[in-house]
Amino acid sequence: PLFRSWRSKLRKEQRTIDRQVRGIQREEDKVKRSLKEAAKKGQNDVCRILAKEVVQSRRAVSKLYASKAQINSVMMSMQNQLATVRLSGSLQRSTDVMKSMNNLMKVPEIQQTMMELSKEMMKAGIMERSEER
Repeated sequence: PLFRSWRSKLRKEQRTIDRQVRGIQREEDKVKRSLKEAAKKGQNDVCRILAKEVVQSRRAVSKLYASKAQINSVMMSMQNQLATVRLSGSLQRSTDVMKSMNNLMKVPEIQQTMMELSKEMMKAGIMERSEER
């Protein structure tokens, strides 16, 4: 419940970042076309300004990708923590089951009963001693 809401919020942020990247790339394509037209006309000042704009847009895109990678890292870390919590919970449950089984079985009493049964069977001749073999 809580994990799912956090994960959905993080995924929503990643989609928002993707939309921003696509928007910046579309604008960059427009600027490139304008840059080519200005270069054909020989407008060096305009070309310089547009080239700087292209560089800035690429920097912005790389920063957005870095943010997206950090969000992905946070999501993976959360998933890892959740798996650890689940594992420790199941280990605790299995430990409890083992304790209750141990209490139910009462191993020393069973062992003593088995020894007595073995002696009785040897007296009756049903079971041979291991030394006679």
